Amino acid sequence: MRAALNTLGDGFVEAIDDSTLLAIAARQPEISAGRIHGEAIEVPVLEAPGQLRIGRFGWKDQHSSLLSFIGDAYLNEMGVTNRLRPKDSTTVGKVTRDPEDVPDSLGLADIDHFAQFIRGTKVPPRDDVLARSASSLIGERLFATVGCGTCHVSSITTASPGTVIDGGTFVVPEPLGNKIIHPYSDFLLHDIETGDGIVQAGPQDTANKLRTAPLWGLRMRPRFMHDLRSLTLQNAIERHKGEAEHVIRRFHDLSQDEKQQVISFLESL
Repeated sequence: MRAALNTLGDGFVEAIDDSTLLAIAARQPEISAGRIHGEAIEVPVLEAPGQLRIGRFGWKDQHSSLLSFIGDAYLNEMGVTNRLRPKDSTTVGKVTRDPEDVPDSLGLADIDHFAQFIRGTKVPPRDDVLARSASSLIGERLFATVGCGTCHVSSITTASPGTVIDGGTFVVPEPLGNKIIHPYSDFLLHDIETGDGIVQAGPQDTANKLRTAPLWGLRMRPRFMHDLRSLTLQNAIERHKGEAEHVIRRFHDLSQDEKQQVISFLESL
């Protein structure tokens, strides 16, 4: 199984400058004694042929812009061809002419409207009552102390308004620019030994790497990890190995009460 990704707040993720993600990747070996080293990969911007940008969407960071992400999903998840993905994967049962998603009276195709919609969504809200509880506040400190925040980065600032991104096809607007967001992710690829052996973008070494899952909106999910195999947060934490092995050892060294405080913090997100 592969978990569907939450798209709420992804307009802010798109508005993160490449240099910000690269700086996070460069700092990780320094603060983890070389054990954590997130990989940033450049991927094509489908709406800007020949242009590359740091990937941030999809479990393999295979897309760098929302429009690219959406155009690909329309084809591969719904079978709707569009100007970015104009050819069906199969001709079985094919009765329509490609591309199926065409511009409307405004000159916008459905993928354009959907991109605008996602860019207009707010980030998933926290449970304010639980977030202010003593248990959650202590858990947040422990989360940082044991090293979870090295990959699950708590705060990122988006690019300034007016910044041209997505290969020159989009300008960061005022509502998305220079905003501090709290995704609890670095949007980089890591090997924590839960990989699936699939290369979707980037070099061969990405086969067993996955994008750090953003933790905002975590409290609304009934199952966890990219494969949905974890039914509890405790199990999801314990499945982290590889680059995160030393972090999980520190988590195991916590008292039972401290572990529950970390869980309380996670349940507030």
